[in-house]
Amino acid sequence: MQENIIIAASKTPLTWQQQLSMAIRDPKVLCDRLGLSSQWLAGAQTGHTLFDVCVPDAYLNRIAYADLNDPLLRQILPVDKEALTPPGYVADPLEESDHQPAKGLIHKYANRVLLIASPTCAINCRYCFRRHFPYSDNAPSRAQWQEALDYLRADTSIHETILSGGDPLAANDRQLAWLVDQLEGIPHIKRLRIHTRLPVVIPDRVDDALLAWLSNTRLQKVIVLHINHANEIDQAVIDACTRLKQTSVTLLNQSVLLRGVNDNVTTLATLSERLFEAGILPYYLHVLDPVQGAAHFDVADEDARALVAELRDYLPGFLMPRLVREIPGKASKTPL
Repeated sequence: MQENIIIAASKTPLTWQQQLSMAIRDPKVLCDRLGLSSQWLAGAQTGHTLFDVCVPDAYLNRIAYADLNDPLLRQILPVDKEALTPPGYVADPLEESDHQPAKGLIHKYANRVLLIASPTCAINCRYCFRRHFPYSDNAPSRAQWQEALDYLRADTSIHETILSGGDPLAANDRQLAWLVDQLEGIPHIKRLRIHTRLPVVIPDRVDDALLAWLSNTRLQKVIVLHINHANEIDQAVIDACTRLKQTSVTLLNQSVLLRGVNDNVTTLATLSERLFEAGILPYYLHVLDPVQGAAHFDVADEDARALVAELRDYLPGFLMPRLVREIPGKASKTPL
């Protein structure tokens, strides 16, 4: 008797763009997917009205089911505390609007500038210092970038261009390759720095198209990832970092010290160890920027200093992130 053989149709892996387009953008769906009690939905909807939910599956799958204390969940779940307006918490805590000589360009520090390369992110972190940034007024395009590029050409003291956003890697590779090619044509630009969370949130973002233009630039390349907890680093993230390092990129990480997420020594030490296993060096540990809607994440300066002092007993010096605050008007990050 001939056996019936059933061949399951293989699923074509989703591209990073498809994964981003399918990200959860409804607080009810988010709560349902994570098995959260309906009592949390009202708060999630309140927070969502102030700053949209956006969580892709690749990140969601690392969050423990029905665990309100999960450190990754705390970073992305809207809560009603976001509606509080304590003194000192403002929409533009770093006063970036005072340092924009051209649309989409921020020039706060000597020798380096920041370009808004994308108005969108792959994930909306609830503590984001740019949650109120006027992206509609700084939407990147080749026409807009020309003004910023002219500014760069005219200032020979600028040696480094930082791509930021939103998340710069949310832009398409054709657009990014064009922008980097323009930067290469400015002789005094030596370094390209990219601040991104996308290789962590959707590791498939590190695809052949991205690696192609990263590999072909004369500029020295630094990618600063944003990882706050070791649970964010799974095998897919490690594989993505391995591919990035093959393009001779320097990988650094900056974290934000967040109450209820990483505000203890064991968590911070584990994060540094896990980063190094993935080929990433710890860089900065930021105290919270006082952005409106995020006060519930704040860790007092004296507690932050005590944590870092104790952390030195657990880590070698090269795995110690620098505890810093960004203060408007200062010439650099301020060590604490």
